[in-house]
Amino acid sequence: MATAATAPPDTGRNIKGVQPLRAGQGHSFLWRRLHSLSGIIPIGAFLVEHIVSNFETFNGPVAYAKQVVFLNSLPLVRVLEWGLIFIPLLFHALYGVFIAFRGRVNVNVYPWASNWMYLSQRVTGLIAFAYILQHVIRQRFMGVQLPECPGMAFAKVQHELSNPWMLAIYVIAMIATTWHFAYGIWLFAAKWGITPGDNARKRFGYVCTGVGTVLCVMGLMSIFAVVSHSPVTTDVLASDPPACLAAASQ
Repeated sequence: MATAATAPPDTGRNIKGVQPLRAGQGHSFLWRRLHSLSGIIPIGAFLVEHIVSNFETFNGPVAYAKQVVFLNSLPLVRVLEWGLIFIPLLFHALYGVFIAFRGRVNVNVYPWASNWMYLSQRVTGLIAFAYILQHVIRQRFMGVQLPECPGMAFAKVQHELSNPWMLAIYVIAMIATTWHFAYGIWLFAAKWGITPGDNARKRFGYVCTGVGTVLCVMGLMSIFAVVSHSPVTTDVLASDPPACLAAASQ
């Protein structure tokens, strides 16, 4: 009597592309959903805003200082800062580090190109996390307090970039962060089912590449604008509190 042949179990060796997020894949499903979403909103939106705001350095120290004034004049700015930037960023970074060290790079499971994209996303994420951590600490919480002394913003950044090592770190981090964001958009669309099929993902990949390239170029141009400008050592806004003007003159 003939018996029906049993299909061998799917080991995942023929999986190609990005598998969509599905319910019922363990307790980490919700956390992965939140991690994926937080990378776009609000963190991705903040990254775009931050790069666009920093592009004001091309218009000089006064224009950059006025941009800092505008951002700090937003209603409930400290609530927005913590609720939409610091806390989501900390969650996304820490859970991303957990994923990076927990995941495995398997060339026998994933296609060669996809495996390298997977690895680069983890590496650039670690670079971005380390850079953003020191950047927030140094620029937001150390030295001159820019929310109170926005006229010193250009001088503070310029002083930091006068160190060749910090300049190199900024350039590397800008490239890594914009790459991480651009590929993150592509992964988000693929995993959430926004771009079903290889053709849709390929076309959207060009869009993400364009977005990442534009943001990277803008970021590098902002760095160049600060470095190439004549040294600024004074508070450029006369409307700043007297304590800021006094500190700048020391």
